[in-house]
Amino acid sequence: MMSSTLVETVSINYDDFNESFLTCGTCLCTYDQAGDRTPKLLPCSHTVCRNCLERIIAAQTLDTGSFRCPICRETVQVPQGGVPSFPPSFIVNQLLDLMAQQRRDVVPKCAAHPQQELFFCETCDVVFCAQCVDNSHTGRGASEHTVIPFAIAIKRMSEILLYKAHLCIKNLNSAYDAVSSELRQLELSSDKTLDCINKSFQDVLAVIERRKQECLQWVRKVREDKRTILREQLDLIQAEKEKVQRECDGLQYQVEVRNITKKISDLNDKLDTTSTLSEPRENSFLRYEYKHNEALREIAKAVAQFGTVRVSTTFPALTTAVENRRATAHLRSSVRISAVDYHGNPRNSGGDPVVAEMRTERGDALDVKITDNADGTYDLKYVPKCPGKLKLTVHIFGRPIKNSPVCLEVGQHIDPVWKFGGPTRASSTSSIRASFSGSGSTVLEGPSSSSDQGSSQELNQQQGAQSARLRMPTRVAAAPGGDILYVLDTGNSRVCVISARDGTLQRCLMPGKAVEGGSATGLATMAAGTQLAIVNWRSKKVFVVDTAEGEIIREMTSPEFVEPIDVAVTSKGEIVVADSGAKRVFKFDTQGHMITSFGSHGDRDGQFKVMTALCVGRNDDILVADHRIQVFSKDGKFLRRIQEGSGSEGGAVYGGIAIDQSGWILATVTERGKSVEDGGAGGDRRSTGSGIEDRRGSPRVKSRSSFIGKSVVNVYNATGKFLYSVNSQADMLRRPQGLTALADFRVAVADLGNNCVKAYYYK
Repeated sequence: MMSSTLVETVSINYDDFNESFLTCGTCLCTYDQAGDRTPKLLPCSHTVCRNCLERIIAAQTLDTGSFRCPICRETVQVPQGGVPSFPPSFIVNQLLDLMAQQRRDVVPKCAAHPQQELFFCETCDVVFCAQCVDNSHTGRGASEHTVIPFAIAIKRMSEILLYKAHLCIKNLNSAYDAVSSELRQLELSSDKTLDCINKSFQDVLAVIERRKQECLQWVRKVREDKRTILREQLDLIQAEKEKVQRECDGLQYQVEVRNITKKISDLNDKLDTTSTLSEPRENSFLRYEYKHNEALREIAKAVAQFGTVRVSTTFPALTTAVENRRATAHLRSSVRISAVDYHGNPRNSGGDPVVAEMRTERGDALDVKITDNADGTYDLKYVPKCPGKLKLTVHIFGRPIKNSPVCLEVGQHIDPVWKFGGPTRASSTSSIRASFSGSGSTVLEGPSSSSDQGSSQELNQQQGAQSARLRMPTRVAAAPGGDILYVLDTGNSRVCVISARDGTLQRCLMPGKAVEGGSATGLATMAAGTQLAIVNWRSKKVFVVDTAEGEIIREMTSPEFVEPIDVAVTSKGEIVVADSGAKRVFKFDTQGHMITSFGSHGDRDGQFKVMTALCVGRNDDILVADHRIQVFSKDGKFLRRIQEGSGSEGGAVYGGIAIDQSGWILATVTERGKSVEDGGAGGDRRSTGSGIEDRRGSPRVKSRSSFIGKSVVNVYNATGKFLYSVNSQADMLRRPQGLTALADFRVAVADLGNNCVKAYYYK
């Protein structure tokens, strides 16, 4: 039996309570008065529903006949009658009655059937009673409708209303705090700006005061200088005066005529000297002027323009960030911020305090350079180091812009900016043979018979009519300034002049025997872009061609030439030729006289195997490529070897090398792979590196071979360290040959396998 009687006496005001008092603190279910959730009062004065008490007693009671209160953990004895013997919680029951009565007072009744309880269909959004309901809520298909008592619906709606109101108030409070914070920042910014204004004008006053003191000091100095001179003159006059007075003293008593006559003569001379002392040796003129020039007006103008109070109407919540172009690894990329005001109007001035932060997926920070375009836009420039995702956060006035953070996807492949030319028909290349010397270097060979030569000339004329079609482009060279690009179109025996900006054809040069027979393999600009140096491997000559008309100015050769394949020009106009057959590099002066040569056959430093390209770098250093890239001084002394990059392992084929203005090295590379014949005269053929040769030793094959291997442009820094490769998945290179650096970190590549020239960004 319980040792005490519990009595609850309370005066309840409905407005002082809400439904949270009618919830069991253990199971969080609402109490009822006739079910398993009836409220039971424990001796510790806590209320628990009947269902929870039964579960607790069943779980905790062993033989002790007690359990712990789930709220205060006080030990409670179980009465003999079990859970039903616990007294009910009268206060909770009174609250339940009060809540039920309140609901009956506020819930409207059916206007047609006042005694019927109203229901609410959440599916149809309709209120009805049991007698007003149609078949759709009671017959077939009623399961598709969600029907609840109208009182519960009002309760839910009230809860939603209160929740929304709470959120609205919360947002308004946040907005109030934000505006209040901005107001405080405004006061701080105003005070700081006022202090800056006072300091700046104090600096101006200090400059004026310094000039004032300089003028005053100058006046004092001039006054002292003049005063010194005049006082010295006064002292001299006084001295002469005293001397005359001394000499004249006692003359009235003098009776010697001779002495008197002599004194008179001396005084006559003195009179002549005193006349010069009567004129002041310095003047008293001293005047200050300040309107003698435009200085006062310029000062007034400068003061009027001195200082500015910069304000902004930018509204960060409407300002957006848009990617200028798709970001690619290793390339300069940018995001443009377009500022607008509160009304959505674009800003036309800059000066906003833009703060940007960019991070990789791993959280590493990436450098971002902010450029104010002074027109309401800002460019955020960065260079992603690898493919992946980047997160860019942008704040203006310390507040995020509309779409911050911005998620950016960085791609791996670098697609061409423009392309000139493209694949040709099979018939257009049938008259050109690919010839490969025993050394393995690739040379291009035209028809050998006279009839073939005639058909070749006719074909070249036809190609001139279709001048945008390239056939075996092998080398490219850019004119100084980078606006004009020259393409050695070997298969068509010509030089195409195209725009380096967009790749459009401007004209074609036909320099005659310099390119005849489809045998030209080297090209370089010289004489400030007014001349071209062209190498013809068949004639074993170097031709200097005028870029205006394509006329040959002069030609040069050497009895040591075997198979010259490429040419470059130094800063002094000296011509450097790589001869793959002789395994040497030859250097000529501007008149065609040989200066020096270096190299030999072998694999050691300073030796060559299958030479494929050369170029001239900074300080006129000479870079030569075979299965590696070697650097020589301008005198031919070996300096170093360039680090192998992507695709260059295992003796890959270098097609061309170039150096940009910053000293970065660019090289086209094709991986060594299995050669595949497009057709031919039969016979076994073997790969020779950059070409193929039949087993009988014949240097000619009528069909070309394609190499299964990746072709890329390797990028090295000025010290020769490999950085990354340029390639495109959508427009892949096939046996790229010569290349040249253009303006704005672009490179033009002669894509021999695709009969075109492509331009890429490489930085």
